[in-house]
Amino acid sequence: MPEKFRALGIDETGLKAVAALGFDEPTPIQDEAIPLLLDGKDVVGLAQTGTGKTLAFGIPLARSIDIAKDHVQAVVLVPTRELANQVLETIEHLGSFYGYRSIGLVGGKRITGDFQRLEQKPQVVVGTPGRIIDHLNRGTLDLGRVRYIVLDEADQMFDIGFERDIHFILRRIPKDKQGALFSATMPTEIRRLVYRHLPRAEEVSVTPGHEPVSGVEQLYCEVAERDKLRALQYLFEKKGLGRSLIFRRTRIGVDKLAASLQRAGVPAKAIHGDLRQSERDSVMADFRNGRLEFLVATNVASRGLDIPDIEHVINYDVPQNPEEYIHRVGRTARAGKKGTSVTFVSEWELAEWDRIVDSLEGPEPEYLDVPTHWD
Repeated sequence: MPEKFRALGIDETGLKAVAALGFDEPTPIQDEAIPLLLDGKDVVGLAQTGTGKTLAFGIPLARSIDIAKDHVQAVVLVPTRELANQVLETIEHLGSFYGYRSIGLVGGKRITGDFQRLEQKPQVVVGTPGRIIDHLNRGTLDLGRVRYIVLDEADQMFDIGFERDIHFILRRIPKDKQGALFSATMPTEIRRLVYRHLPRAEEVSVTPGHEPVSGVEQLYCEVAERDKLRALQYLFEKKGLGRSLIFRRTRIGVDKLAASLQRAGVPAKAIHGDLRQSERDSVMADFRNGRLEFLVATNVASRGLDIPDIEHVINYDVPQNPEEYIHRVGRTARAGKKGTSVTFVSEWELAEWDRIVDSLEGPEPEYLDVPTHWD
């Protein structure tokens, strides 16, 4: 048994579920959040993707379910279909030990399939806001007896445009519910949501270290803003740039860069919060099966995506802070593989880049000479 989890107040059933997952000790966010949630408190957690949040809210959620009652008792809201599938996998695993039924309700699929799943009388629902609202409006989903609500990746849901949907859903859940909200950032609009719907929540924060994942070769090049596209073309044509995730700060920037690469004959597509679920699915399918070499994304849109075997991460724009840099670079060199990150630093971004480098633990990024004009 994972004894370090026992110290958090997890019961024997939960310990068996954790042991089956192969975990020996809790992550920092689990250490902070699980005891509070098991004690019945609301929790607001500041934590990045990949910190173990699902188990942090999943175990207390599992404990809250009365398996003798055949109605929805817990809802987990997530921004994307991809993340919903990941969360549902853990929730279903816990359910196999605790005995509750869970289903996923997400866009991009025929809604008739949802009707069959809802006939199973699930006690836990994991879903995207748009599909949840669709069922609320149809009268096929009742949240009037929900006792436990989770908002996972809240900032990404707001970035995609789900703010009104989230408020709509929360108004249909009893006020005496227990709630957990997790987000990588806490902008003002999320603070307002917490004040309105989880006013007594206790805050926990896990600040990630500033050491990039091992196995990543970190490079940077100084290049004028106007020459960044040429620099990227050079890497693609002359340096054999492989499967790459390219980061830009804004959705407009993502669309412009993807369009420019396509005009230059580079197989690239954009992914961000303005795309419909069907469009996101199509882009991800192309990337996974090799029809697409470059995926251009915003920070937020890349979270929750299952993107395997990334060879290169390109910071087309310098990240806004060290945490963002670590998050971006961490998308490569997964599962013990090697990877490379390249950061383009324009004349306007030198000060920002210096601050990031000064905060990094471990080896500093190495300079890469990238010509912007060649024969």
